[in-house]
Amino acid sequence: MLESAVRELKQDIVQNDGQNVASARFARRVDELIGVFYDDIGEISNVSTRSLFDLFVIKVLYVERHSTDASVVEYLGGLLNRYLYTNELFPIATGGKLSWFYLSDLLKETQQRTRFQNLFEAYRKYGDNSLFVTGIFAKALRPRRHGRWRTPVPSIDQGYYVITGKRFYHMAAHHDLAELTQQRDLLDKLADYFEVYMQALNEMSERYIMGFDMNLIADKMLDNFNSYRQTSDEKFLDNARRYAAILKLDPEGFPNVMKSMRARGHVMEGSPQT
Repeated sequence: MLESAVRELKQDIVQNDGQNVASARFARRVDELIGVFYDDIGEISNVSTRSLFDLFVIKVLYVERHSTDASVVEYLGGLLNRYLYTNELFPIATGGKLSWFYLSDLLKETQQRTRFQNLFEAYRKYGDNSLFVTGIFAKALRPRRHGRWRTPVPSIDQGYYVITGKRFYHMAAHHDLAELTQQRDLLDKLADYFEVYMQALNEMSERYIMGFDMNLIADKMLDNFNSYRQTSDEKFLDNARRYAAILKLDPEGFPNVMKSMRARGHVMEGSPQT
C-alpha cells in the first residue's frame, strides 16, 4: 500500500513538472504515509528503502520547500538509495583504509581511469559524494574541540564539501555526456541550489534517517495508550511502550509516566479506566 501510494505521489509530481502541486490535501497525504511508516513500530515492514527515501524527499523538499522540479525529486531519492552501500561514499582506499576524498585524489583517480569510465561519471559521482556527506552527516562536519581551552581540531568542514560539490556538479553539467544523457539542466540545478538540497537532506537526516520525528512518536505513543485504555488490548500497551522507549521514557514506569501526562491534559480523558 505504501509503495503504491508513493508512486502515485511521484506521478502527480511528474505530471505537474515545473510547478508545485503540494496542496493541503497533498501534504496531508504525505503525512499520513509517514504515519503509516511509524505505525510499524514492532514489525519489519516489507517496504523498499527507495519508496521510503522518495517519501522523505517529497516531504522535506517538495512539500516543505516547494520544489518544482520532478527530476530533482527523483534524483535525490535514487542518490540516497545508492548510498546505502558504503563503497559508493568512500571509493578511495589509502593503505587499506577508506578515507575522505580530496581534489588531488580525484585527479589521480581520473587520470588513471581505474574506477570511472569517463570524466562525466567522475564529476557527477563526486558531486553526489559531497551532497550526501553534507546532507546526511552535517553534525560530523562541525568543528570538534578538545583540551582545556576547547581548541578546535583541524578537520574538513562543511564549506569544503559545498564548494567541491557545486564545482563538480557544474563540471559534470558542462561535459558533452550531460547533453547526451539529458542531465545538463538537472546537474546545473544541483550545483546552483546545492545548499537548498543540502538543508532539505539535513532535515530528513535528523527526523527520519539518523533520528526520529519525536513529535510524531509522541502522538503515536499517546494514540496507542488511549486505544489500550478503551480496549484493554495488550498489543496497544506494548506498542505504546515501544514508542516510549524511543522517547527515552522508562518502559517499566510507563503507567506513572502516562498518569503524569494525563494530568497535564496530554491524554484523552473520558475513556474507561483500566
